[in-house]
Amino acid sequence: MQHVSDSFRALFAVGTAPKSDPRCVIIRGKLRVTVLTKRLLRLETAKNGTFCDAPTQKVWFRDFDRPRFSVEESGSRMTIRTTDCIFQIDLGKRALTAVTFKDGRTVTEFKAGNLKGTYRTLDGVNGDHALEDGLMSRGGVSLLDDSDSCLLAEDGSVLPRPDGGSDVYCFAYGNDYRGCLRDFYRLCGPAPLVPRWCLGNWWSRYKAYTQQEYLDLMQRFHDAEIPLTVATIDMDWHWVKVGEKFTKEQLGLKNAPQRRLRDIFSGLGWTGYSWNTDLFPDYKAMLRQLHDMDLKVTVNLHPAQGVRPFEDMYAEMARAMGVDPTTNRTIRFDIADPRFCEAYFNILHKPYEEDGVDFWWIDWQQEKTTSVPGLDPLWALNHYHTLFSARGGKRPLILSRFAQAGSHRYPLGFSGDTVITWKSLDFQPYFTANAANVGYTWWSHDIGGHMLGSRSDELYARWVQFGQYSPIMRLHSTADPFMGKEPWTYGWAAQQAATAALRERHAMIPYLYSMNRRTHAEGRALIEPLYYEYPDAEDAYKAPNEYFFGSELLVRPVTEPTNKTTTLAKARVWLPRGRWTDWYTGAIYEGEQWLDLYRGLGSIPVLAKAGAIVPLASDDRSNDWRNPQALTVRVFRGTNSFTLYEDDGDTTAYRDGAFAETVLSVREAGRDLAFTIQPAKGDLSTLPQKRDWTLVFDDISKAETITVKVNGRVREIMPIHTNGKTLLKLTGVPVTAKTEIAFSGITARENRDKQLLITEVLSKYQMTTVAKSMLFGGFAKDITKPFPSHDAALYGPVKEIFQMK
Repeated sequence: MQHVSDSFRALFAVGTAPKSDPRCVIIRGKLRVTVLTKRLLRLETAKNGTFCDAPTQKVWFRDFDRPRFSVEESGSRMTIRTTDCIFQIDLGKRALTAVTFKDGRTVTEFKAGNLKGTYRTLDGVNGDHALEDGLMSRGGVSLLDDSDSCLLAEDGSVLPRPDGGSDVYCFAYGNDYRGCLRDFYRLCGPAPLVPRWCLGNWWSRYKAYTQQEYLDLMQRFHDAEIPLTVATIDMDWHWVKVGEKFTKEQLGLKNAPQRRLRDIFSGLGWTGYSWNTDLFPDYKAMLRQLHDMDLKVTVNLHPAQGVRPFEDMYAEMARAMGVDPTTNRTIRFDIADPRFCEAYFNILHKPYEEDGVDFWWIDWQQEKTTSVPGLDPLWALNHYHTLFSARGGKRPLILSRFAQAGSHRYPLGFSGDTVITWKSLDFQPYFTANAANVGYTWWSHDIGGHMLGSRSDELYARWVQFGQYSPIMRLHSTADPFMGKEPWTYGWAAQQAATAALRERHAMIPYLYSMNRRTHAEGRALIEPLYYEYPDAEDAYKAPNEYFFGSELLVRPVTEPTNKTTTLAKARVWLPRGRWTDWYTGAIYEGEQWLDLYRGLGSIPVLAKAGAIVPLASDDRSNDWRNPQALTVRVFRGTNSFTLYEDDGDTTAYRDGAFAETVLSVREAGRDLAFTIQPAKGDLSTLPQKRDWTLVFDDISKAETITVKVNGRVREIMPIHTNGKTLLKLTGVPVTAKTEIAFSGITARENRDKQLLITEVLSKYQMTTVAKSMLFGGFAKDITKPFPSHDAALYGPVKEIFQMK
């Protein structure tokens, strides 16, 4: 980066990307082929014979282990054989023509069967939207085109590609989708470990709050015992109605044409860097108060209009850019200019971060060009903001939009302003899970929808329930006074459902943070499509709105309205093989079947696998996001282990080993079951010295004996048996202790009597009592009789009961 200081250059320096092993490289004239793995090939052409070894916007690392392979050439054909694949290359066309797998299957159409990835933004989308190609393909082969990516120089500046050739990576992973994703992360860089606090609930709204209004709102959430961890202040933190506030000279528009003046004076003050002191007379005090409430703070950026003369830091910015401040000339936004980039961060952003802005919401939705040919300003903003935010050992974080493959390095994603309709909600579960197909695991949506649509308490509650089981739970809406997403602005039933979902989301932070570590270290997305686990099951590809939520849970959000007669909403679910227990109802199902599950407004289908272990914070009412002193662990019968990962949640000290892991395991053998909490290992300074554990064994009704040992010494614990569950409470357990729970002669929880369940379901039907008795009275007394109704909507909830285990 020319014209910048050494200290600033050091923040963005990426160095020289490690090159591929020369023994894995084959050059034939203007074609270079690199065998990166036994299933990953790079094909690069160069018009002038100069190939690219520099890191690009997408690809950073090419120093893979040397795979075993052979090369054969015959005429214009090159054949590369690895232990897994045979790659056929046409040397004349300098292109890959076929891939043959070990099973003999040959693929020649590389776009066929692509399972798609994600999309830049859902702004204004009502329902679904076409997605770009991803890395996963039912055809077994996909291509990642890196030809148009700019290069990253050692000093961090971005350069256009000088050659104009092609650069394509061929992923030939068959249906090993997780293996494909792992190697994509090896190639392009891992998904970062996001801060712990961003996994709680966020408040956000496009509204011109005053300072006191905002603080009062945060206090009201606190008083209602609805936990939040992130407070978002949208664009009204800065001056917006600039045409009313400032003169033409202050706007840098003294000689602007009348059309330009109309644009500004109409109130389009999207860009701003000076706090609106009419709304926020003491913003520094406000930021301190929000931090005192255990809230992190982000504010919104629209940087396209540059820095205008009315800004507080205009004079300093002008001098940094070599502009005479007295000219009142607007400083043009150009993130590709190193000189502007340094001033942009050090003058416009760094002081506010020191005041208490924790991270930035980059709301870029303008053009895709910069002064560097081929450089998308959105990508540049994401890249540089992330790197700048990482200084001083801070965990980097932004909220922004998807730029292209490789954007997973810059979480979190903001999907845009969707329309408030059932169609929009119905698209988001698929959209979120499918983004894993291009490594993009941290989508954040406007939970509840952003704009337009119509008021629906039920739609709001269902959206919040989906938000609970999303990567990021961020409530958001437009400024319309009737669009707020505060739970208390909805009817009682929706308010209760939303409040419960928000509290439980906060409680899930220990589970989510452990999955966050898994994403970073193992390349496993928090939310995965079903076919990642069951690639050979055809049904796994037919359940787009169903996904794994971490290692333990299967989720299918409710995305259609309730039937007015049954008072239940339907969700179509495919259950893989095995035993599955509903997280909320306790109903037990056997897998390898399709089910229509029916749920009231209080829950959605969330199914725990056999042996599931889910650690939760016992405190679901305060804003505290740190490693909890009291944990609740829900355990389901089976054999499994879970590693609870913990660190300080906010810095990069974990890279130097400042983290702790606690292994929880369950083992079932006949009518016996053992549950163990191993001593915590690692840096124990990140943990409380002692913990209180509430252990909930969800599907053990009772046991002949229960023995509890802490470091080999028996503890007398009085079990609580309730609703088919067994609860054990242990207090003051040192985190260095080994805790062992032994159940002998267990009685497993079973589904309730079908007759009672059916009677309960039918009792809720909104019909006259006479009509209900005439239609269902005989059946309710004797379920061996044929169900009298041919109406599928009425029969469905009853059919579900018969399909329970």
